[in-house]
Amino acid sequence: MNILSEIRHRALAPTPPFFQKLKKAGMILAAVGTAVLSAPVTLPALLVSLAGYAVTAGTVLVSISQLTVDEHAGYLPAMD
Repeated sequence: MNILSEIRHRALAPTPPFFQKLKKAGMILAAVGTAVLSAPVTLPALLVSLAGYAVTAGTVLVSISQLTVDEHAGYLPAMD
């Protein structure tokens, strides 16, 4: 199976409720980090560094959560 079709298959399949909550938390974490990074004022270097880590961690959390499949939902999209 092609890796891209596997990723598409997983992205279209239903996500378990626990990972839906993790996905929302990741989006919030990435949004807060982005807001701090784009602030129009000068911030301490430590805060900017932590905001960069928050954006990275939030993005990874959202990506992993989106590709987690609920096998018990019974819905599997058609694969080419």
